[in-house]
Amino acid sequence: MTGTAAEPGLLARAADATDIDAEAFAERRERLMQQLGEDAAAVFVGASEARRNGDVDHEFRQTSTFHYLTGFDEPDAVCLLRPGAEEPYMLFVRPRDLDQELWLGPRAGVEGAVDDFDADAALPNDDLEEALPELLEGAESLHYSLAPAEGLGGLAGRVQEALLGAVAHGRAASVRGPQPIERVLDPFPLVSELRLRKEPAEVEALRRAVDITGAGIERAMRVARPGLHEYEVQAELEAEYRRLGSPRNAFPSIVATGANACTLHYVTNRARIVEGDLLLVDTGAEVDFYGADVTRTFPAGGRFSAPQRAIYELVLAAQRAGIEAVAPGVRFHEVHDAAVRTLAAGLLELGLVEGELEQIVEGDVVRAYYPHSTSHWLGLDVHDVGRYRFGEESVALEPGMVLTVEPGLYIRLDAVAAPAQYRGIGVRIEDDVLVTETGYDVLSAAIPSDPDELERIVAGG
Repeated sequence: MTGTAAEPGLLARAADATDIDAEAFAERRERLMQQLGEDAAAVFVGASEARRNGDVDHEFRQTSTFHYLTGFDEPDAVCLLRPGAEEPYMLFVRPRDLDQELWLGPRAGVEGAVDDFDADAALPNDDLEEALPELLEGAESLHYSLAPAEGLGGLAGRVQEALLGAVAHGRAASVRGPQPIERVLDPFPLVSELRLRKEPAEVEALRRAVDITGAGIERAMRVARPGLHEYEVQAELEAEYRRLGSPRNAFPSIVATGANACTLHYVTNRARIVEGDLLLVDTGAEVDFYGADVTRTFPAGGRFSAPQRAIYELVLAAQRAGIEAVAPGVRFHEVHDAAVRTLAAGLLELGLVEGELEQIVEGDVVRAYYPHSTSHWLGLDVHDVGRYRFGEESVALEPGMVLTVEPGLYIRLDAVAAPAQYRGIGVRIEDDVLVTETGYDVLSAAIPSDPDELERIVAGG
């Protein structure tokens, strides 16, 4: 089993695009269509622009599954897959519009969808309602993720209405025409299984996202000090991301000082760092749509207090136990079980819980200080798609899967059952782990987590 450091020189290449080429997207579509079968059709709707306020939109990001299958990252696009058709891959896209392009930049248009994104055919998205019924003729099953009708508008609403109309049209015409659509199925489980096992190019994108994240976290360690606000550390952290080529964060950064770290998804980031505080930074850069998710907790003043170090070393030991459990064939929740057992023994030793070890491990006592799971999948989404259980049985880990390992302890100020010296301490340590043929590869191993090294970095900032 290995925990490898970053490839030398990787950060120097961070501004270059990851080489996920058209062939990779084509192979993904082909794998999916093989599972769909020749008598099926599948429709995927891309993201639309969303108004933030006034005439300002939120930053646009394509939906992860649409990007995964097409690489087409403009708003208001629709993908139709017909495995048995002469043109099995079709895109509906925004047509070229020189007036709009003057304000908002160039569009691929219908021609670009074919020439640059390898669609077998393309149509303007204004033609959806008219074209879909004919294009779906002969399909026995339709794979489409139905959305709630209430509040559904824009392109997604138009697509859903067009598909429902196509199903109704096919049934009405079936007495004299082709076979109507008999089943409407959700394609999400099939695509999720594909996305769960990462290709080499996906792993490379994740490595680069992790390396940029590490550079940002180390920058945060070097600038953090009592008197600064959390958002000032966040600004330094994220400036490093942009400088190294990450266009956006994988999720909003958590920069939590002192007792704020006991709020699991704290994103206010406005408090002032006080002497003696720990600073918890949970963050991730995104590279070519793939996001890292790394957490480090360090003393903002350069030194752990004795209670802080005791809690930190316990969480670090639990994390190492969880990582050591990762291997092909191991059940996903066994990683959590390994971390919890280590935490339970340490909490018992520190006087934070009482009782017999086995009862503590099997019960809910640890949840008072550790209420979340140890791992989640990682990829195009920070909590990536993929099942964790089949019925009651936990999923077995396989090579190519990427998961986080992130135990923590959160001893709130109002935790009256805890010894006073531990109250207000929140610690989480998180790394990104690739399952390999022989064990694991910690993609974020180069980001310091040893407490002595953290003290050296912060004190020498």
